Amino acid sequence: MTGILFQVVIYLGAAVIAVPIAKRLGLGSVLGYLIAGILIGPVFHLVGSETQGIQHVAEFGVVMMLFLVGLELDPRALWAMQHRLFGLGCLQLGLTVFGVTVFCLILGQSWRIALTIGLIFSLSSTAIVLQTLKEKGLAKSDGGQSAFSVLLFQDMAVIPMLALIPLLAMPDLFGHIPGTAGEHAVEMSLIADLNGWQVALVNLAAIVGVVAGGHYLSRPLFRFIAAAQLREVFTAAALLLVAGIAFLMTLVGLSPALGTFLAGVVLANSEFRHELESDIEPFKGLLLGLFFITVGAGINFVLMFDNAATVFGLTLALMGFKAVILLVIAIVFKLKGADRWLFTLSLAQAGEFGFVLLGFTVQNGVLPVSLSQLLLLVVALSMLLTPSLFILFDKVVMPRLDAGQERQADEIEETCPVIIAGLGRFGQIVNRMLRSNGYKTTVLDVSADVVDMFNQFGIPTFYGDASRPDLLRAAGLMEAKLLVVAVDDPDRATQIVHHARRARPDLHIIARARDRVHTFKLYQAGATDIVRETFDSALRASRYALMAFDMTEPEARRRAALFQEKDRDGVRRLARLYDPDKSFLDNEPYLDLARKLEDELAAVMVGEEDPSIKDD
Repeated sequence: MTGILFQVVIYLGAAVIAVPIAKRLGLGSVLGYLIAGILIGPVFHLVGSETQGIQHVAEFGVVMMLFLVGLELDPRALWAMQHRLFGLGCLQLGLTVFGVTVFCLILGQSWRIALTIGLIFSLSSTAIVLQTLKEKGLAKSDGGQSAFSVLLFQDMAVIPMLALIPLLAMPDLFGHIPGTAGEHAVEMSLIADLNGWQVALVNLAAIVGVVAGGHYLSRPLFRFIAAAQLREVFTAAALLLVAGIAFLMTLVGLSPALGTFLAGVVLANSEFRHELESDIEPFKGLLLGLFFITVGAGINFVLMFDNAATVFGLTLALMGFKAVILLVIAIVFKLKGADRWLFTLSLAQAGEFGFVLLGFTVQNGVLPVSLSQLLLLVVALSMLLTPSLFILFDKVVMPRLDAGQERQADEIEETCPVIIAGLGRFGQIVNRMLRSNGYKTTVLDVSADVVDMFNQFGIPTFYGDASRPDLLRAAGLMEAKLLVVAVDDPDRATQIVHHARRARPDLHIIARARDRVHTFKLYQAGATDIVRETFDSALRASRYALMAFDMTEPEARRRAALFQEKDRDGVRRLARLYDPDKSFLDNEPYLDLARKLEDELAAVMVGEEDPSIKDD
């Protein structure tokens, strides 16, 4: 018991310490887990051979991950992004697999091993790339969206890879796989004594059973469990669903991940989808973290140093080759400027599923253990080098492109009295309202797909980053009467307002704010009117709440208008005291005024005399 507790303390302690530090350094959580494993394994030798047994348990986190990936894949959403998803994804995967396979054949590997290595190296790191794109505010850019499409296709491609790899097995390797003689002999199976056609029928029946059961049986089952109103029972049911399907797939000789992925897709439109997601997510995150720790702890540094030239050479060759493939694809799909290089550099590494597939190939007698350990070093090292690619993008690529990325301003020949920056769900409503009332607009957006789509609908839209002062001037900033800042990136929105106000002190600027803090920043940057994107809808919901307590509609509207007036006045006054270098709790003048405004608001709303508010 003491030994188990010691291991629990070591693994959890390493994760708690290393992961937050890694995230602060911009390395991401996956690299944090890998570093934690390296520290407790090869560096300090706090763990030993037991990591292999723990890794088998932790691999269940990968099964859960694919279930959650399936939950996110609403068929309608997939169809909407089919061009990028299947176009970019198929090209990247196919070209990379082909190129790596040919290279391995040239090095003298058998076609089975060469193809397996090609499949493993074709994947990129979903966890690292998506997290980094989000942290840097690049997820909504054209390059970020293209990278996401490729990563999503890769996650989907893991399923057929898991089904294909066992078919590439070489029988002479099974005798060299640790534990195969004893462990696999006692495993349960429904297909052990069946012929080939019988196995195929059993496999088909299992897949049909998962799909049909997920569609017809899961909803009544979850409704019955939800009626008990016991959160822990619903959590147990969610885990039972994933574990049961994984067990069924194992019995019929299929990948557990395949079954759970299919179940996730079937349940993607279920009313219980979000509850399932929230219940399984913590277990998935913990087990995946544990899996990456065991990978880090199992890295053979002796092998790395003995083969340093080979490992580093293969890693750089892999990343360089993938970058070339991605750059060609970006050119074919007409990604431009920074988006092209973001797409190229962000996906040039191997991915975390490479660890899973490497273990899977060894278990199924496809790769020799010695070769899999060497390839594992290449995968890990390429992931460790990924942050340097993003640094290269920020420090080298972007400064060089800033001067020449004008995209010829999309040749904005006619300037209009209104400039709208951003044509998302917010900006397009403003644009439609103005245009329907006879006002001409110049619309800018950073997504080439959005620009092309709205131009096809006859809505003049131009590609460009409105946070660039030169592009704003090209769009007619010096002659415009109104600027609407509707971008959904708070930092970019503030930057646009700041530039516009400095260039045109007389310009009327309407800006979209994400929250109150962003409102303060926009106020200080010089916005004329600021619209909090959820304030009006929340105010309307509050009006409905008052009416639910038998207040008449005219009275509820009057009180809502009064609340809006007092809140707007209060926000303006608080914005003068907002200090971005201080927390709210450390800003005493702000706190004093905030308390005073709340007291005065309460007094006004209950019908007492409205106290005068004097400027401090």
